[in-house]
Amino acid sequence: MKEKFKGTWKDAFLASPGPASVRKASMLWLKGVCMGSADVIPGVSGGTIALITGIYTDLIGALRSFDWTVVKKILALDFKGAMAQVHVRFLAALFLGIVTAILSLVRLMNFLLHYHPVPTWSLFFGLIVGSILIVGKQVTDWFGKAAICFVAGIISGSIIVNLIPINTPETLWFIFLCGIVAICAMILPGISGAFILLILGKYEFITGTLKNPFLVSNIIVIIVFCFGCLLGLAGFSRVLNYLLSKFQNLTLAFLAGLITGSLQKIWPWKEVIATQIIRGKEHVIWGHPILPNAIDQEFFLAVIMAMLGFLAVLVIERMSRNEVGGSGG
Repeated sequence: MKEKFKGTWKDAFLASPGPASVRKASMLWLKGVCMGSADVIPGVSGGTIALITGIYTDLIGALRSFDWTVVKKILALDFKGAMAQVHVRFLAALFLGIVTAILSLVRLMNFLLHYHPVPTWSLFFGLIVGSILIVGKQVTDWFGKAAICFVAGIISGSIIVNLIPINTPETLWFIFLCGIVAICAMILPGISGAFILLILGKYEFITGTLKNPFLVSNIIVIIVFCFGCLLGLAGFSRVLNYLLSKFQNLTLAFLAGLITGSLQKIWPWKEVIATQIIRGKEHVIWGHPILPNAIDQEFFLAVIMAMLGFLAVLVIERMSRNEVGGSGG
């Protein structure tokens, strides 16, 4: 076994891959805020934001850094050595931004979706359309297999967002499974982890445990769910890393299709098919996209919001190109 890390905690922290300056760390934090803002909306994926801001590959690599070597170091009580190998600086800045957004925006987003749904969904619709454009630009060859992968992505995304939420058990093995599936969806562009929990019938149950996290029964549920998330991250991040390294063009084409297929979930005007009471409020969880009833003030506001969302993506993408290497060493 290799010798333990000899430096200080500061040395171990600085040895881990991540932003090399306060400015770059701040930029990464801001991207985390954008990801967290998306994650609080059932139907919008934080993975999509990571892709358009140019940190998706770095994110997958950082998650993949949690490997057996790190586990062995922890078991050997070489915590500094484990920190030096894991991408702590990258993940710390990014997840701090995600947590900041979730804690500060969750109430605002719930209010906007409940009282101003059309303009709010329009903003995110424009954002996702812009995301498809940005991801599509990264595909170097759209012919042949890439076109097939794009269509397969559209079909997959469409099927997933049209699944009807079902009643499922509250046993610990199923909660563990929910953690695996939801976290995989969260890092997969186009698919929302929150929406997957809705499909699995466990969104209200999981979020409900967080209201009283100190109850023994809730603590057990939270721990089991988190272990599922950790296992999902450890496994799925490796799958994505392999696909992006070996079949980058085809994988990006599929992801672009996946985002495209999920657009119908974010379309502002819907014929309500099913609703669900979540945290005391009624939310549309299944509906068919329809055309707006009238060309009125709300319609023009929706168009403006969609344009703002689209332009916001272009601005974020341009800022990311100016920060090449900003999330790396």
